[in-house]
Amino acid sequence: MVTTFDHLLLLGRPASGKSEFIDFMKKIPDADRAKIFHISKFEEVDDFVWIWEKFMEDDLWEKAGCPRLYSKNYMPGNPGMEPEGLRLLKFCMHKFNDVIKEKYLSRPEFYNDHTLFIEFARGNQHTFKEALGSLKPEILNRAAILFIYVTREESWRRNVARYQENLKHSILAHMVPKETFDHFYTDHDWLSMTHNESNGYIMVNGLKIPFVTMNNEPESTDPSVLTKRYGDALEKLYELHEKGV
Repeated sequence: MVTTFDHLLLLGRPASGKSEFIDFMKKIPDADRAKIFHISKFEEVDDFVWIWEKFMEDDLWEKAGCPRLYSKNYMPGNPGMEPEGLRLLKFCMHKFNDVIKEKYLSRPEFYNDHTLFIEFARGNQHTFKEALGSLKPEILNRAAILFIYVTREESWRRNVARYQENLKHSILAHMVPKETFDHFYTDHDWLSMTHNESNGYIMVNGLKIPFVTMNNEPESTDPSVLTKRYGDALEKLYELHEKGV
């Protein structure tokens, strides 16, 4: 009997721990991951890749003597989205629809032994409510949401700390610049959407989607701490998922 998620949406502020969650899951044997966390072998779709591609294209437009379209070099070699780039976040939600339909939904056998992670951060003007409402029903009706919660202050602290750590190993380190963070991620609508409940269901375009808001503070790299933190959250989420089916 299959007891794993089909679509697991990983949501939260920048640097909330979404990537660390994925890295942790990669290190768990498939059978153990399915049993403990309800996650099969998995693949990921993350809109940061598309956003970064557009930032790199902006560099080329600038070299060609043309205006940048979405980003600004707030820091040398570290572009961030400028306010006019808001449309790019909307573009990404439609790209999620196209990519997931083409690469995954078109292959029903994928879900026999795989989970798809769908990862993005939102805030301020472009809300989680709007973003989720842009996803196609065929994506949402197989979805459960794990919202990885940290405060604004903790999100910014981790954003800076990880950038400084990555700089020790690569000149390609990236962080969300302060200007971008303040404009796009200072606030978000997740807690109001979920009425400050730690778990339950939200309605998106007439579909009931299970969610768990997992507090990811204090930060930890201890496997025993993370196993319990992630395990408790995902066990509750899967229970809600099963009840809602």
